[in-house]
Amino acid sequence: MLELKDVRKSYRMGSENVEALRGVTLKIQEGDFVAIMGPSGSGKSTLMHVLGLLDTPTSGSYKIRDREVAHYTEDELAILRRQTVGFIFQQFHLLPRLTAVENVALPLLYSRGTLEVLPAAQRLAQVALQDRIKHRPNELSGGQQQRVAIARSLVNEPLILLADEPTGNLDSVSEAEILRILKELNQQGMTLLVVTHEEDVGAMAKRRIRMKDGQIVSDERLAPVEKNISLPIETQAARGAPFLSDLTEHFRQGFKTLAGNKIRSLLSMLGILIGVAAVVVMLALGKGAQQMIEKQLSSLGSNLLVLRSGASRMGGVSAEATTRLDLDDAVTVEKQITGIREVSPVVAGRAQVARGDKNWSTQLLGVLPSYARMHSVEPEVGRFITSEENQSRSLVAVLGVRVVQEIFGSENPLGQFVKINRVNFQVVGLLPEKGASSFRDQDDLVLVPLNTAMKRLLGKQNVDYIDIEATDASVLDQAQDSILKLMLSRHRVPLSQGQDAFSIRNMADIQNALAESSKTMSLLLAAIAAISLLVGGIGIMNIMLVSVTERTREIGLRKAVGARKKDILSQFLAESILVSSVGGVLGVLLAWAVTFVISWSLGWTTSISLSSVIGSFLFSATIGILFGSYPAKKASELNPIDALRSE
Repeated sequence: MLELKDVRKSYRMGSENVEALRGVTLKIQEGDFVAIMGPSGSGKSTLMHVLGLLDTPTSGSYKIRDREVAHYTEDELAILRRQTVGFIFQQFHLLPRLTAVENVALPLLYSRGTLEVLPAAQRLAQVALQDRIKHRPNELSGGQQQRVAIARSLVNEPLILLADEPTGNLDSVSEAEILRILKELNQQGMTLLVVTHEEDVGAMAKRRIRMKDGQIVSDERLAPVEKNISLPIETQAARGAPFLSDLTEHFRQGFKTLAGNKIRSLLSMLGILIGVAAVVVMLALGKGAQQMIEKQLSSLGSNLLVLRSGASRMGGVSAEATTRLDLDDAVTVEKQITGIREVSPVVAGRAQVARGDKNWSTQLLGVLPSYARMHSVEPEVGRFITSEENQSRSLVAVLGVRVVQEIFGSENPLGQFVKINRVNFQVVGLLPEKGASSFRDQDDLVLVPLNTAMKRLLGKQNVDYIDIEATDASVLDQAQDSILKLMLSRHRVPLSQGQDAFSIRNMADIQNALAESSKTMSLLLAAIAAISLLVGGIGIMNIMLVSVTERTREIGLRKAVGARKKDILSQFLAESILVSSVGGVLGVLLAWAVTFVISWSLGWTTSISLSSVIGSFLFSATIGILFGSYPAKKASELNPIDALRSE
């Protein structure tokens, strides 16, 4: 079954080369019970590790079923190990966070892709621990822990069982029980190799090998070997569980590991948590600011062009009179330019509003009835100015919220009179609340009929600007060019002076520019906040490296029971992704709480978008993959026997 020829194994310790095995030649038959004995440092444990595929010879030949072990790849050795060999360690090597049944089922994770409870429970019953399946190692005695280790070594139904000082840490009662179990296993056909110092254990074996200084010094046959059916060995096992099941189990194992170290796990995800929260909050504030700008600009009017006179000079003489806008310009634009829905000439100025002992300086606009619809300022209380009132130059006014607060306080102003520049006006309506913008306080405003403002209040013959509403945003550019040409023609402005004669402000362009600026600023803030995500990723890498160091023996155990490199890699990578993903979820929740507090306490507009949440979460998961890859790779490349020997 097993054959060694002139096997040598040497280690480098500082500047010296230590030979643990010196030309060992040995054959092991199926069904044998072999005790390997000798003093400490004789090489017996090294020989067992070589036989168990945990270590590789420096030179010589090691064959299993006439196939040279040196020809196996690392992953093939892992598969061969989990199918062929079962290990019973002197120090048990049980994982403290797993129950007895889960410890026993650990090899099934790598042979079947899941921790199957039923076969593990059956093996525990075989060693009389059926009533301890839910107990953790710290709830079991030394003898019970060793029996769990025996059950674990049997769960994959191996062909050979290797035991390293299986009774070295046990009391006499537990020792007798373990020896009884081992003897029964051999009687059932199991091949046993036991490394021991104890003569009574060696006397139970069918073959006793003594070693000294890395060599076999005696080999005694104490009892004949019964003939057993030879079973085939495969190196490419058909695994029953698909990739998704494997991945799910790795994440479940990772969650248990993280739950077992709550404080460290929380500290690991703290950087990710803060980073994700910062990114989402910054994007929410930026999005809210963008929405506020859009809302404020839309309140100024949609598809709107604002025509103003420029500062053109012709021949050194001011052409201001020539380029001033008048009411006829407004009528002409509405009639001659295609794609225009409506126009509204406006005059503007400052006015003093007074009532009793209260007065307030505010902005005054003289407008037409069309102004209300174009700027979405239809009064919520009262009414707007009518065409008849404009024609008759009526003394009526529509007040903004701020003016009402300053002049009337909590009193209802509708129907009452105020003095505007010492002229009595009746309040006929209240403008809806718009709020302050970067342009002006839209609630600090008084609207009166256009003709009333021009003739009775401001004494103006010309209008200050003309609001022009297009039928659709798609015709704005064409309408803008046509209006400029029309104005230059009407006012006979020379071609050389035409550039400065009139100006047209396109509100859609302003809105787009401000929206883009807001978007750029929010992305810049999010990029700055994302730096904390990178810092969090570095934190995860550091913690995972510490975890690899602390769990070196666990990694050795997992490899001893058949874990391949990619299994270890997936395990630690899953833990890293879990840390970053859970941190991402908590970060999103924290961001929601922070934005709620900001919105509630400061009155700022915030908007958490689904894209920012998904993007931040995926970014945090990616951070986990990137920064967890190195520790996971380091863990997967550990030599199993070096890992098991680590302190």
